[in-house]
Amino acid sequence: MNSFTVTAVGNLAANPELAFKGDTTYTRLCLVGNDYAGKDEHGNAREAVTSLWFVAFESLGEAIAKNARKGDQLILQAQIRANNWTDSEGDKHFDHSFVVQSFRFGAPGRLKREEFASGHDENEMGALEAEV
Repeated sequence: MNSFTVTAVGNLAANPELAFKGDTTYTRLCLVGNDYAGKDEHGNAREAVTSLWFVAFESLGEAIAKNARKGDQLILQAQIRANNWTDSEGDKHFDHSFVVQSFRFGAPGRLKREEFASGHDENEMGALEAEV
């Protein structure tokens, strides 16, 4: 049972990072979201920027790393896992990881739009979503 899950919609802050540890493949990715944060003293809208790091394992992570680019919008379903540890000085640390369980592509970012314009078939993205 997944005690806590989140749905996150945001744009990739950078290209996903595919990595290996032992025989495990994983991908780290950072989503950025902008939210309205009121108006400044001149009446201009302000934004609050929030970024969250996620990790996706094995074929799910490979699919994200292969097909998603900086600026692309992703819709992620992720499980929240606790990362608690005690350092060498005996201090306790508490953190959380967001582990991707599934994803969908949202709007393509500038880099992906440029790839499409240079001759890639837009139907490739729809076919990929059906496979993942």
